[in-house]
Amino acid sequence: MPLLQVCTSLDGGTGSSSARRLPLEPDASNDDSDPEFGSTLSQLSQMVSDREFGSNLSQMASQFGSTFENMDDWRRKLTMLLDNKDEQEIVSREKKDRRDFQQLSALATGMGLHSRQYEKVVVFSKVTLPSYRSDLDDKRPPREVILPLELLREVDSHLKAYEQLKYRNGGFLSDNSLSESNSSGSIATDEGLYEQQVPLVRNSALMEKMLWWRSLPLREKQRYWQETPEGQKMLEFRRSLPAHKEREALLNAIAQNQVVVVSGETGCGKTTQLPQYILESEIEAARGLACSIICTQPRRISAIAVSERVAAERGEKIGESVGYKVRLEGIKGRDTRLLFCTTGILLRRLLVDRNLKGVTHVIVDEIHERGMNEDFLLIVLKDLLPQRPELRLILMSATLNAELFSSYFDGAPMLHIPGFTYPVEEHFLEQILERTGYQLTSYNQIDDYGQEKSWKMQKQAQALRKKKSQIASAVEDVLEAADFKDYSLRTRESLFCWNPDSVGFNLIEHVLCHITKNERPGAVLVFMTGWDDINSLKDQLQRHPLLGDPGRVLLLACHGSMDSSEQRLIFDKPEDGVRKIVLATNMAETSITINDAVFVVDCGKAKEASYDALNNTPCLLNILDFKGFCPTTVHCLQKGSVLTSFNEYCEFKCYQFYNVVTVWQDNHRRGRAGRVQPGECYHLYPRCVYDAFADYQLPELLRTPLHSLCLQIKSLQLGSISEFLSRALQPPEPLSVKNAIDYLKIIGALDENENLTVLGRNMAMLPVEPKLGKMLILGAIFNCLDPIMTVVAGLSFRDPFLMPLAESAKGQFSARDYSDHLALVRAYDGWKDAERRQYDYEYCRKNFLSAQTLKAIDSLRVQFLYLLKDTGLVEHNTENCNKWSHDEHLVRAVICAGLFPGICSVMNKEKSIALKTMDDGQVLLYSNSVNAGVPKIPYPWLVFNQKVKVNAVFLRDSTGISDSVLLMFGGSISSGGPDGHLKMLGGYLEFSMEPALADMYLSLKQEINELIQKKLLNPEMDMQVHNELLMAVRLLVSKDKCEGRFVDDHQVPEPSQKEAKVTLPVPGMVSEGGGDNSKTELQTLGMVSKGGDDNSKTELQTLAVKAGQEVPTYETNELKGNQFLSTVIVNGSDFFGQPCSSKEDAENDAAAAALLWLKGFNSWR
Repeated sequence: MPLLQVCTSLDGGTGSSSARRLPLEPDASNDDSDPEFGSTLSQLSQMVSDREFGSNLSQMASQFGSTFENMDDWRRKLTMLLDNKDEQEIVSREKKDRRDFQQLSALATGMGLHSRQYEKVVVFSKVTLPSYRSDLDDKRPPREVILPLELLREVDSHLKAYEQLKYRNGGFLSDNSLSESNSSGSIATDEGLYEQQVPLVRNSALMEKMLWWRSLPLREKQRYWQETPEGQKMLEFRRSLPAHKEREALLNAIAQNQVVVVSGETGCGKTTQLPQYILESEIEAARGLACSIICTQPRRISAIAVSERVAAERGEKIGESVGYKVRLEGIKGRDTRLLFCTTGILLRRLLVDRNLKGVTHVIVDEIHERGMNEDFLLIVLKDLLPQRPELRLILMSATLNAELFSSYFDGAPMLHIPGFTYPVEEHFLEQILERTGYQLTSYNQIDDYGQEKSWKMQKQAQALRKKKSQIASAVEDVLEAADFKDYSLRTRESLFCWNPDSVGFNLIEHVLCHITKNERPGAVLVFMTGWDDINSLKDQLQRHPLLGDPGRVLLLACHGSMDSSEQRLIFDKPEDGVRKIVLATNMAETSITINDAVFVVDCGKAKEASYDALNNTPCLLNILDFKGFCPTTVHCLQKGSVLTSFNEYCEFKCYQFYNVVTVWQDNHRRGRAGRVQPGECYHLYPRCVYDAFADYQLPELLRTPLHSLCLQIKSLQLGSISEFLSRALQPPEPLSVKNAIDYLKIIGALDENENLTVLGRNMAMLPVEPKLGKMLILGAIFNCLDPIMTVVAGLSFRDPFLMPLAESAKGQFSARDYSDHLALVRAYDGWKDAERRQYDYEYCRKNFLSAQTLKAIDSLRVQFLYLLKDTGLVEHNTENCNKWSHDEHLVRAVICAGLFPGICSVMNKEKSIALKTMDDGQVLLYSNSVNAGVPKIPYPWLVFNQKVKVNAVFLRDSTGISDSVLLMFGGSISSGGPDGHLKMLGGYLEFSMEPALADMYLSLKQEINELIQKKLLNPEMDMQVHNELLMAVRLLVSKDKCEGRFVDDHQVPEPSQKEAKVTLPVPGMVSEGGGDNSKTELQTLGMVSKGGDDNSKTELQTLAVKAGQEVPTYETNELKGNQFLSTVIVNGSDFFGQPCSSKEDAENDAAAAALLWLKGFNSWR
């Protein structure tokens, strides 16, 4: 038995009868004869004559003695834990340990240990402890599964018929695991993606002579262009760039070294010129035909724009010697020698061409951005270089951290190209305010996201009255230390009102007006934080009399999710007299040049997600990037690892934020204004804040889940995932790697030996998250592809519903099926039908849907279908793969297969619903979910795609599933304990049932796995042969009515009344004041139960807590005639009820009125 385990020697000693010193500090003395403390007790006893209070004092004195003995006992136990190398932790369920936990925790911390209390359990450990431990949760009742006998007989009949058919046909594939296959089956390729050149035999004199002769036409063509007037003019321009002065030095370094690191400042021309120098040099040496250069870009718009620019400089059309390739789009020809592509495209080529045969040069541009793909590519290329000594690798980086990449490649030589930009005049916030006379207040900094997202504005207003965020607090300290004495009082007052948590829509509008009215001609580039901010600001600007006038201003957006044709519009020059304003994310910081951009407006912020590996939860973290403020971030950059304290920090500081940009980001943003002419940059933050920016951004490899990356590692056959990632420039946290590997095993992408399975190989070919790739594959196999493509596209992009106004419409689309994903499918199908009838605009307006999002989903569906056809799983005629698309029970099952292990148990209680996941324990539903406002969920389980930790863990989307769906499609199941017991997720999920039913589930699960395996190995296999098995599966998932129950020691009381019927609100249905009619409507809508007078107050409090708001407070006054009138204050807003006969009823009536408004039904008043 493990040392110091629970119930061995944790009883401690008995309490002493004499008084002891209260242990205010962990190391306080345990002397039991302290006269001062005894005297204090005596004086207190004399001051009061009440015997009961005297008795309490005696108990307190006894407790202090017990606490001292407990402390001594634990000091000994924790010392033994530290000395024992085989033990990791001590677990105790003793009451006295929970009582003394605060003192014991301080003691453990002083000894270098970690501690945490989990309800009735305390744990002391050598490693950091997560927020929730499922193994210590006693409230995980097993699920009793019950199916109608008639259904069991029908399913068994189909299963036996299928087994007989298998026997007559000699049996199918017997291996029930989706393990690695050695078959030489074809791997899906993207058109033109994996084109391989024939290896060149350089040691053959004949081959070299042939290549020399065949390269001469390329040289003649190049010389001819350079001698034309247009070519001479272009050469003159190229020679004016700073890169030209370093041309010979660059070419010599590349010729003499296998790896070269090139750093260059903004405007030096490294992105467009260096690849051309190499190509021109090879063509001039008559090696043009043997030359093959791949230049990676972090974004598709960069790859496209740069390739078009380089082709133009060479006097060619795109697709001749210069081409590009991005996902599902590209232009290249047989003579293409310089290919610009995204990093992901090169990684996909490595899937089938490990040695990059025929490639002579690889250029990795913008390597300083430290994207996950870029860091991954560096490891792969570093391993490849010894095998390809003739291959040349050129890394192009910003100036700031070129040494980091040089040292990673064993001291590779570095060359620096001085930047050339025209002078850029900078204006910081204090100068902008002083110059324009604009004054900031608390309320004109609330960003307007429109009526459909009014909750965002309410949240900003509430933040003004709450405790300052971490960013705001840090900025306040910086501002207080700054000196603004040279500025006016109005400017100083505005600076101290400045809210760094807001983007500043009104301030941006004011600056844009100033530029449009007063400054010289030229385009304006506005750096925003994301899609929502861009769209909302664009809507606000279009309503402005000046900025919304298309005759004077051309408003454009630039975002990574936009179609390439729309992105290209930002490069077009507008008509004379029209000022172009481009609202862009940080994708416009590097590689692309908007030639007419003269002004840059920089909000100084960027959104950044993070990942809490300890709790296995994605977070939206408020990690401040000020210099010296977050030592953890600095440590990560220097050491390449994450401190334990970072996990603890993630746990308590998870909420949506705008992260301030770093120094190199700001430099790039400013440089956009001076690329081709003098420019101006308007920084919407003070100079003192800029001086506090951190130098670098935390690498993506250290702040995101690694599921997709680990799958790519295995698909490239790069060996052990952990060992491979340990060779990264800055290796990720081992726990993050372990979490990713465990996840890939659970979803069937890896086997227990960490080998890639057949399913995993197919998942790796799809450019989506592994779980969504699995969903697409199973949708094709089970012939319900169309709705599944819609679900995957929506989850890959964003929800088209404009909440909260779309709350009723989304509920309508859900049709009480308790599924956000099915609601999305129905909304999309309705839109496609309306589009065919040219009714799509009205359809979106009526149902509060984003037309742009639906178009993006439609585009993604086309891409998915194209890729699935490449794998062979989908025929060109898609009729067969949609044969069962109408079967929503089967669709629900495939959704479960994709989203598992995102599983949440549902326990309906009398007045609430308890939701629990394996990693987080108790969770909440996001308010946008159709399942968030229902009084009861008639499914025992919910599957979800995304959870986010804010102040609590929220599930963003969910679909209810039955026991049979979970057991058949949720993951591996195993027998556990006595007959009729099944387990999933290592025993976290337990099921009890009749032994015959358990055997049937196990048999069906095995047959399903075999079917999937066989179909993946032979995509042309006719599924009709397996019709009996598929009928059994469809029957089981469609007729399981969830009649089972969670078996607990405490019986869950049945709801006292039937579930209220949900109906849509009708205009005029709600009365003024939220009186009796308000309550009636809430009851009708299922938001307030008719049973229980206190439900309105409870519902309001729950809603407020979920939204991260303060608990509502009530002010109740007694009126004449024994009547009471109550007011409820919800974050500064007052809601009045109607006079009632009791105080309790009055408060409930006020709560009902507040609920009506908060739920969004005030729009019908």
